Amino acid sequence: MTVRSWLRRARRALLAAGTTAVLAVGLLTGTASTSQAATQGPCDIYAAGGTPCVAAHSTTRALFASYNGPLYQVQRVSDGTTQNIGVLSAGGVANAAAQDSFCAGTVCTITRLYDQTGSGSTLVYQGPGGTGGADTAATATTEAVTVGGQKAYALYINPGNSYFAYSSPSGVPTGSSPEGEYMVTSGTHVNSGCCFDYGNTEIDHKADGNGAMDAINFSTECWFGGCSGTGPWVQADLENGLFSGGGKTWNPGQVSQTSRFVTAMLKNNGTTQMALKGADARSGGLTQLYSGALPSGWNPMHKQGAIILGSGGDCCQTNHNASAGTFYEGAMVKGYPSDATDAAVQANIAAAGYGSASTDTGSLTPGSRVSLQATTACCASDYLRHDDADTKVVISAINSSSSATDKADATWIVRAGLANSNCISLESANASGSYLRHYAFELYLNPNDGTTQFAADATFCPQPGISGTGHSLQSFNYPAKYIRHYDFTAYIASNGGTNAWDATSSWGQDTSWLAAAPWS
Repeated sequence: MTVRSWLRRARRALLAAGTTAVLAVGLLTGTASTSQAATQGPCDIYAAGGTPCVAAHSTTRALFASYNGPLYQVQRVSDGTTQNIGVLSAGGVANAAAQDSFCAGTVCTITRLYDQTGSGSTLVYQGPGGTGGADTAATATTEAVTVGGQKAYALYINPGNSYFAYSSPSGVPTGSSPEGEYMVTSGTHVNSGCCFDYGNTEIDHKADGNGAMDAINFSTECWFGGCSGTGPWVQADLENGLFSGGGKTWNPGQVSQTSRFVTAMLKNNGTTQMALKGADARSGGLTQLYSGALPSGWNPMHKQGAIILGSGGDCCQTNHNASAGTFYEGAMVKGYPSDATDAAVQANIAAAGYGSASTDTGSLTPGSRVSLQATTACCASDYLRHDDADTKVVISAINSSSSATDKADATWIVRAGLANSNCISLESANASGSYLRHYAFELYLNPNDGTTQFAADATFCPQPGISGTGHSLQSFNYPAKYIRHYDFTAYIASNGGTNAWDATSSWGQDTSWLAAAPWS
């Protein structure tokens, strides 16, 4: 535990004193069941249709029935050690339990997504220690999902995260050669920043002219203006423009894809024609969003054969990715897939059974009331509360003899996350409409002003307690930071950093909370 001021402790102790009665809740735990190997994966279907995969990436499952290698690599922030995460069995789902075990007690990032084709197009984060550049690797535990009922993790990209691959002999189409692509993404984690792409990009990280890219874009970005609706949309990033159809004017056939899980497809014959399709990745068929001529001035294509994920092509060596998005799986193929092949791939994705895995909410269920008890040895009788003297959020001792006001100050109403309903926000039990939020990394109780910024600052994603006890509450917009008490004041803190409250000593304990019976 960090050194704390005795005077500060005494001041906070005046808020309340005594012993504590605690009702601790159990952790949400899970063990991997035996994985059922797929009889075929998307890449088996593409191969049967004469358009074989030349790159295949996923954090959730194998994309070939026979694949039994690593899906991705995680790295512990605490000691820099890496570990590959594979599948439970050939053709099966990711071994999430291996990640949970390796990352217990610390934060992990996803540093690599392996190319399941064996062609060498492994996606590596665009930052120091990765491919070089200004970005960082995405946090590995931000979003858990289920695939066929088994737990897996998404690659949850926030602004400042991105990935890149280039292997010259990989077989990724270049020039005007035909190409097809798909990815499974989410309609609930998007923005209008440039550019959440997956697909063919420049090898030099520069915008090398019209047709130098051929990537799926999924976002609310309206490049040429005149868009109808609010998105997100499946579009084509062909460099120097995101295309909803075959030109710079808005394609009236476009449809917003707002499902929790979305299938996005792009195919381009390189010279005359392209098509865009979208669907709910859990059920139903594909919607043809566009099929027709390539935009004038973007044909023929001039593809270079590198692969981007999470950013545009002129990123991220000297700048940062501005986009947000989620990636579960995707592949690139040689040739122009038939509509029948597209339909069969969508059917395979739907049969995989993507579903929402609840975060470690335990008793942190929207609509419930809860008090959050510190677990560090120094402070086991202390609870997270707002301070009546100011708007700051602190910890102090609460017990059965505490005043009604003190008990209410330490009671929170759990709400669906203001920025993401899969997470939570904490509303004060005695200040209706006011929420716990961070500002300059310190926690405050402020009224909800209805802004996007407030919603993000007031949203936290529950995870299993980093210390192995209770819950840890991950910041939605700073996913490497968790709610922590330090010197009896509450912050969002990372495990190591330039701020005093980022101190590594006792970080796991200070960021782990018991969900106790509400005091009020």
